Amino acid sequence: MSNKSGKIAGLIQNCTGRGWDPHYLGYFECFNRGLYFEAHDVLEELWLADRTGPNYSFYKGLIQLAGAFVHLQKNRLKPAVALFDLAKTNLGKYPVHHEGIEVSALLGLIADWRDAILAGNYQLNPLPMRPSPHLEPPIDSPPKSPG
Repeated sequence: MSNKSGKIAGLIQNCTGRGWDPHYLGYFECFNRGLYFEAHDVLEELWLADRTGPNYSFYKGLIQLAGAFVHLQKNRLKPAVALFDLAKTNLGKYPVHHEGIEVSALLGLIADWRDAILAGNYQLNPLPMRPSPHLEPPIDSPPKSPG
C-alpha cells in the first residue's frame, strides 16, 4: 500500500457500512471539513476505477469542484474559475437528483462562487470572506443493482 493509499484509507475509515462507496462518502466528509485536496484524492480512486462507467463525468466534476477550492485556498482565482467551469460542464450532464445528491444544488454552489470571483474582477478571493461551502452528502440508499 502506498503512502497515499494509506492516507486515503484513514480518511474513509468512518465511511464504511453506510451503503455508498466509502470513497464517495469520504469525499463529502473531507470537502465539508475544508480538506479539498484530500476530497479530490479520496474520490480520485473511485473515479479512476470507473473510467468507462456511467458516473465517470460525475465523479470528475466533483473532483474538479474540490480542485477549484484548492485553487482558492492558494489564492489562484483564474484557475479556480476554470475548474468551476469544467465542473459545471461535467455535472450538468446528470439529472437534477443523481447518486443521492441534488446536482442542481451543486450547480448553484458553483455559479455562486464563480460569480463572486468574477464580481471582484479576479482581485478578491471570496473564500476567506464567506462561510465555507457545504455539500449535502447522499441521504438515500444507493440504487440496487439489477439482478
